[in-house]
Amino acid sequence: MSPRRSRWSSAAALAAALLGLAAGGETFDFMPKGGRALLLEVATGAQLHEVVQQQRSEQQWLQWASEPARGKPLDEKQQATLAAYLAVNMPAPAAAQDPAALPRDGRDLAWEQCQSCHSLFSSFLAQDGTATRWRNMFLAPFHRNIRMSPQEREEFARYAEINMPMKVEEVPAELRF
Repeated sequence: MSPRRSRWSSAAALAAALLGLAAGGETFDFMPKGGRALLLEVATGAQLHEVVQQQRSEQQWLQWASEPARGKPLDEKQQATLAAYLAVNMPAPAAAQDPAALPRDGRDLAWEQCQSCHSLFSSFLAQDGTATRWRNMFLAPFHRNIRMSPQEREEFARYAEINMPMKVEEVPAELRF
């Protein structure tokens, strides 16, 4: 089998597995939440309206995310994920009027972009690397045409650095290879 045909066969197998999971009522909750999802858990209404209009450093956002007054307590990795998301994506003035306008987070981007060519597990979930390594991944010829803005690529890199790799047993068997 040619490498190209093998790649498409792998992508087709993964797509079938994902459809099977969805049809079986399975969720993709095994993957760490991204910053958008975390933000919507800890800030609503007026507080969300205020947050999306601010620009702060990642360290300042981390301090904000770790305050005990937040709606839902976050663990350290979730705090770091949220702080990175906010530092990369805020301000987002359109989200002040419509939370659906919040920028996609790293988890969203991985789900939407990686699986068309790769096994999600071997190409993303099991990989360890710095944000610089993840940014450099976009320089490869086969990744240059991925439809992500520079801001989305930065968000993806920061999410991956904080949350990857995952342990094999944390990923459903259907998605491991």
